[in-house]
Amino acid sequence: MKTIITVAVTGAETTKEQQPNLPVTPAEIAESAYQACLAGAAIVHLHVRKDDGTPTQDPAVFGEAIRLIRKKCDMLIEVTTGGAIGMSDDERIAPVDLGPELASLDCGSVNFGDEILPNSFPSLRRFAERMRKFGVKPTIECFDFGHINNAKILIKEGLITPPYYFTFVMGVPGGIPATVKNLLFMRDELPEGSHWSSIGIGGKASLPMGISALVSGGHVRTGFEDNVYYRKGELAESNAQLVKRIVSIAQELGHEIATPAEARAMLSIPKR
Repeated sequence: MKTIITVAVTGAETTKEQQPNLPVTPAEIAESAYQACLAGAAIVHLHVRKDDGTPTQDPAVFGEAIRLIRKKCDMLIEVTTGGAIGMSDDERIAPVDLGPELASLDCGSVNFGDEILPNSFPSLRRFAERMRKFGVKPTIECFDFGHINNAKILIKEGLITPPYYFTFVMGVPGGIPATVKNLLFMRDELPEGSHWSSIGIGGKASLPMGISALVSGGHVRTGFEDNVYYRKGELAESNAQLVKRIVSIAQELGHEIATPAEARAMLSIPKR
């Protein structure tokens, strides 16, 4: 099995003060995604921003970013439906109607630092149904162990169909800690035949969780949404630099890196 690399170029929380090279405008986001694609990323996890840099779920802004990315390359586009803390379900789900290849589906509520990211079962069902309507594959994001069981309920109800694609979000304050033991524990509870990826939040967790996924049969996500550092005290130059590092490590371990076309085949996603 080849390794799928996802790049999360912007996110909702990272600021220019934390990372001066953060892409903010649709043109900057598209260029950053393109450079990451050249470095080996097959999927871009997409957040967008307003002109002032604050997060938005405005479909018009998403549409412009998607148009520019698709003009540059054929990488798969995964829009966020997590959005940002405080957004309504209506706001969060809106970009799915644009018909990207994938969309994140946060499969449970989680304490997010001092705040709460709410994801009730009625919301999960609504989001999954909307994704199915528009032919969008859910990326099942699990911030804690119980979220896997929530996903299994949606699978049993027929709202998510195989092949399943899970992502473990590890190290969020309030979520599951980023440890190898926890990663393997979550991996072992997945439905048979699932693809899965890891996300380590912050400089201490990002690379260790990425390497742990590589040696445990998983895929990897990297990028400024999750970590702004290349090494301790040294900011990364670009999203592409972070992608190049994990690609190099994967290749040293004997992994082949999936192209966008190969990732589509692995996840049974038709080309848009």
